[in-house]
Amino acid sequence: MGELLVRELPLFPLPEVVLFPQEVLPLHIFESRYRIMLKSVLETDSMFGVIKFDPNTKSMANVGCCAQIIKHHTAEDGRSNIITLGQQRFQVLEIIRSAPFCSAMVSWISDDNIDNLQKLDSLKDLVKEALSDVINLTSKLTNTKKNLPDKLPNNPMELSFWIGAHLGGPVVEEQQRLLEERSTYTRLQREYEMLDHTRKQLAARTALKESFPDIKEN
Repeated sequence: MGELLVRELPLFPLPEVVLFPQEVLPLHIFESRYRIMLKSVLETDSMFGVIKFDPNTKSMANVGCCAQIIKHHTAEDGRSNIITLGQQRFQVLEIIRSAPFCSAMVSWISDDNIDNLQKLDSLKDLVKEALSDVINLTSKLTNTKKNLPDKLPNNPMELSFWIGAHLGGPVVEEQQRLLEERSTYTRLQREYEMLDHTRKQLAARTALKESFPDIKEN
């Protein structure tokens, strides 16, 4: 996908979804304009852009993630279920068409390289440790067995995208900021701060539960 720095890309705006590279996103296509988009996309390279849409301001974000269709099924009534995989991030340069579906000229974006790889690796290890602690403390509090995936990305950039995609709660604005960030180190640092804050909260609640086992968790 790196052969063209700028290309036209159909856009699929979604209000509460931020797609990250290498994340799977299933979609149900039913609106007529997106049925047309899907047909067009499947006839070319199966690529379209997923971009965050704000229903309040009726505006789209400036950065999104390209989705590649890896499976699709169209029913007799014309509705389709598709499974997509996040590819490279893009920045919208110019909206060139809004009907029947939105299409834009986009440029691919990537993270700036960091000179100090040792510093980046150290931060990655801190993030993994904080993530593991959060999972373990959550398991203790909820009396359920939660595990990290066996194949958690080891590459710092891929790990930072994975964590961004799996943040819990209503965090779509934070996810958008993480997607737009062009520094792996800064993205991981922000995620470490969030995980460390969550870890401290969970540790306090766990200590309270162990001291007062009859208190019920909300």
